[in-house]
Formats: sequence, C-alpha cells, structure tokens
Amino acid sequence: MRVLYLSRGGNPHDRRFLTALAGTEHEIFFLPMEVSADAEREFVPGQIEILDLPVMPNPSDLGGILERIQPDLVHAGPIQGGAYLAAQTGWHPLVSMSWGSDLLIEARDGAGREKAEIALRASEVLVCDCRTVREAAIRLGMHGDRIVVFPWGVDLKRFSPSLDGQLRVRLDWQDNFVILSTRAWEPLYGVDLTVKAFIEASKNDPSLRLLMLSQGSLRAELLEELEQAGLSDRAHVPGVVEPEELPAYYRAADLYVSASRSDGSSISLLEAMASGRPALVSDIPGNKEWVRSGENGWLFSDGDVEELATDLVKAASSRSELADMGAQARRIVEARGDWTSNFPKLLEAYQLAMSLPVRQVG
Repeated sequence: MRVLYLSRGGNPHDRRFLTALAGTEHEIFFLPMEVSADAEREFVPGQIEILDLPVMPNPSDLGGILERIQPDLVHAGPIQGGAYLAAQTGWHPLVSMSWGSDLLIEARDGAGREKAEIALRASEVLVCDCRTVREAAIRLGMHGDRIVVFPWGVDLKRFSPSLDGQLRVRLDWQDNFVILSTRAWEPLYGVDLTVKAFIEASKNDPSLRLLMLSQGSLRAELLEELEQAGLSDRAHVPGVVEPEELPAYYRAADLYVSASRSDGSSISLLEAMASGRPALVSDIPGNKEWVRSGENGWLFSDGDVEELATDLVKAASSRSELADMGAQARRIVEARGDWTSNFPKLLEAYQLAMSLPVRQVG
C-alpha cells in the first residue's frame, strides 16, 4: 500500500511514527508542512521519500502531489492543519490524526471548529490518543465506530526505572527532593504555574530542587521570577536536551510535575511513569486517564498554584511512599502505554479506512 503521511514535521513524534512505518511492507511518502524536506532527511529513514510543499500551501498544491504519487491512503494531521488541507482535496481514504489540543482547544469555536468539522466529515477514520479526544471528536460529528484510540506510548527499554544518580551528583543534589518539568515554556503547558508553585513551596521546604527542561516564550520571564525569589541556584534549566540524554533526567528526579492546561495522553507523562517516577499533574481529563491520586501520583486542581505548592511539599514529605507509587506507574504504562504494542493499531486504522465506503461530504 502507498501511504502519504502529511504532518507538521520537525518533531520527534512524526519521526518516531515514520521510523516505525518504514519497517512495514508499505511504501511511505512524507510531506512535512512546517519544515523543508531537506531539514528532515537526516532524521527519517532513507527508504521514505520526502516531498516538499510550498509555503502556506493550498488544496491545489496538495492535489497535484496526490495526482502524481497516487497514494492508496492519506494519513494527515493535526486536524486544522494537514487533515483540513487533505479534506479539501477530496482524496480518499483519509485517516486523520489528532494531536490532542487541535480538538480539545482549537476546535472549541470559530474557524478552528469549522476546520475540524470539515476535516472529520471527510475522514474515513480518526486516530487519537485518549478517550477525552475521542469524546471531543464525537461531539464534532465523527462516528464513534470510525475512531481508533491508542496512546502513542513510549519505548519501555529507553525509559525504565533506575537508581542512576550521576546527574544528581553533578548538581550536588544527592540529598535534595528533585522535581522535574519537561514541558515547553508556554502558557498552554502551565510552566508559569509550576515555577510559582515551586517558589511558594520552597518557603516551607528548602530541600526542593527544580529540573526544568525545554524552552519557550516564557523562559526569560520565569528565569527572572526565580532570580527575584533567590532560587536560581535551586533550579537547573538546561534548555532542550538531546533525546538520548532525556532518560537520565527522569531518573534524576523524585517527582514529575506538569501543570498543563490541556493534554491528551501526554508523552512526557508516560515517559516519567515508564521511568518509575510518580507524577503530580493537573486534573484535566487526559491526565486523569493515567494518574490516580495516592496510587501512582497526585492530581491537583487545574490552575491552582496554592494547591500545587501544597502538594509539592506533601510529596517531598512522602518519600517513603514514592518507590511504590513509581512501581505502580511503571506497571500502568507497561499495560497500556508501550509503543511497541500500540503502534500496530495505526496499521489497523489504515486497514479499517481501506475497508470502509468513501465518506460522502456535502
């Protein structure tokens, strides 16, 4: 089967799917929308042909490519991006892939909702990563029997429990309680709440330390807040780390924290759980599918800085319970979040799309 994979590009999620697809019997064409073909060549297996789209492409640009390569199936996402563009070409079958926030936030109203409705009407199958996104798609008109749900999952060999403390030794944090945030420094992911809660919690527990990865538009502002609070020496902010370095950061942490305002099945959360680390996360629906307070971590009220600060102190005082919580977190991901077990469900979605009658849009 010839498959056109139309997506953002320039991110580890697309590259992971493409690497797995390259190992199947299918002929895969990759069309990145946000980066050039040349920018992706070193990251994508050589047997995948990478194509170029014009900047700000229109349906006729994509239609010309489809006519030339004649794919048996188009895989496209996110919903208001690749899926919406593919829907306008009238090419079938179309498997649309949600990236979570496209349906949970962007589709709430206005043009984002209209584009989502158009894309879903044209899709034979929708692929999404959690029940919360599935329910949002159904509210927008997608038939439930055409939705395939599977968490994208993590590599359980790369992300595994370990007592490796080399990073803690380098930071001289062996005796401290280390909190890890890996989310982008953007309002959507609540990193401002994480920093504010850390500052507040540190007043009650000076042993707290913060590992804060990634980067984003809030970086300068939040670093200034840490400086003003006199806590710069209690936070380590290395920026974006290489993928091969990431497991060491999870293993260096006692607790994973995310104050995200919207998520499906967060890959960062699953990586932390796979690493045997309990999680303290906002009580948004996507997180509640993975975390149960007191069992494998804690949930705090979305947006509540004071509650998050209180829970940070509580977690630090519950060190004797963390190992059991982390072990439970690992078991949950082994059962439901294993990339190796979950990826074949994408191929099942392709087969379902091929077996269904073409959606009639109008």
